[in-house]
Amino acid sequence: MKVAVSIPDDIFEDAEYLARKLGKPRSQLYADAIAEYVGVYRSDTITERLNAVYQKDDSKLDAALESAQFQTLEIEDW
Repeated sequence: MKVAVSIPDDIFEDAEYLARKLGKPRSQLYADAIAEYVGVYRSDTITERLNAVYQKDDSKLDAALESAQFQTLEIEDW
């Protein structure tokens, strides 16, 4: 997809320098940067959704199940 965007000159120059330094085309540099930025927000969204699920439901184990699990573990010295 071709997209036209406006960015400040200093950011453009920094991006040009980095693209040359990394030996990758400008388009790839911008695509990588946007993918990373979007990934950060996507991770936040996933965390928020998981938090919403666990706020609604109690995630504690049943006491009998918890006891049974501990009984099956080997006793080890740390």
